[in-house]
Amino acid sequence: MTAAAASTAISPFLQIRHVVKQFDDVYAVDDVSLDIAQGEIFALLGSSGCGKSTLLRMLAGFETPTAGQIVLGGRDMVGLAPYDRPINMMFQSYALFPHLNVWDNVAFGLRRDGMAKPEMAQRVEEMLDMVQLKPYAKRKPHQLSGGQQQRVALARSLAKRPRLLLLDEPLGALDAKLRQRTQLELVHIIQQVGVTCVMVTHDQEEAMTMATRIGVMSEGKILQIGRPQEIYETPNCRFVADFIGSVNLFQGQVRVDEADHVVIDGPECRHYISHGITGTQGMQVAIAVRPEKMCLQATAPLASERDSAAEDGHNQVQGVIADIAYLGSLTTYHVRLASGLVLKVTQTNAARHTSVPLASGDAVWVWWGGSDVVVLTR
Repeated sequence: MTAAAASTAISPFLQIRHVVKQFDDVYAVDDVSLDIAQGEIFALLGSSGCGKSTLLRMLAGFETPTAGQIVLGGRDMVGLAPYDRPINMMFQSYALFPHLNVWDNVAFGLRRDGMAKPEMAQRVEEMLDMVQLKPYAKRKPHQLSGGQQQRVALARSLAKRPRLLLLDEPLGALDAKLRQRTQLELVHIIQQVGVTCVMVTHDQEEAMTMATRIGVMSEGKILQIGRPQEIYETPNCRFVADFIGSVNLFQGQVRVDEADHVVIDGPECRHYISHGITGTQGMQVAIAVRPEKMCLQATAPLASERDSAAEDGHNQVQGVIADIAYLGSLTTYHVRLASGLVLKVTQTNAARHTSVPLASGDAVWVWWGGSDVVVLTR
């Protein structure tokens, strides 16, 4: 994954250059530029109406950009009809032909292209073997499970050996448990074929499990591009921090701004950050801390437990447990502070407990390390 991400800077296979799509006075896609490497799985992630599906449809040729270029393998795709592009798209609904069996569904595009029967048969058998559906070749779509239908749609999309595969909410029609099981299976098949892939999803877990890199979109713009770990651990703005996973956001003002540490004053406490930031003294910022980075206990943390650089009450607050959500492997505590801010603190249930040590209404301390903080200036 790291190698693919690094190669985008050297030899981008898909280049999206200042692409705009305007519907009347509304910019569905607003000046998006993006490079994607050959063999990469790139996810466009965002909520409904952010522009990700419109961008995917422009790649497929179903929409024409108002402005900009879409270059695939050195060739500008803008102006080419969908059937003239070396691109296939797999829709969320799968769009399988109900009157055709699995074999004929996979063969459909090859037959329309006039491929010779022996070559077509070999290609279809190869695709069915790849998605492990050879025993189901004569079944109709309604005789298959949701996961099997999804694999038929994938096999049909890959049968013509496209240079670019587009996935529109590829697992959206599956139930949660089957979706989780299918994510890595789908990645394995795509990597086995070696096709470059752009997928659209609103499911964060799906994007982080399947994608080499993620582009987070909002209001027609890509706000941040990076590997899943980068997007989660070092978001570049409040929107991305809040959209990806769960996060606690404090507000504050920079009091000390040094190259190796920062001190920020806020309504709840004084924050110590054990690294420098791109900012200036006195500026207003947000402080982001993920729930799993926080510690929770009934007594004030001892100096020996704390980050040695964050002494004297830095990075610690006192509050009352408002709610507890037991999720099996995790427990999430909602802690209400005197300022009214409610923090989420997640603890793993590594040991088996027969009783709950903390309860709603209990007074607790919450604290975190100076290296676990991300300071957001926008």
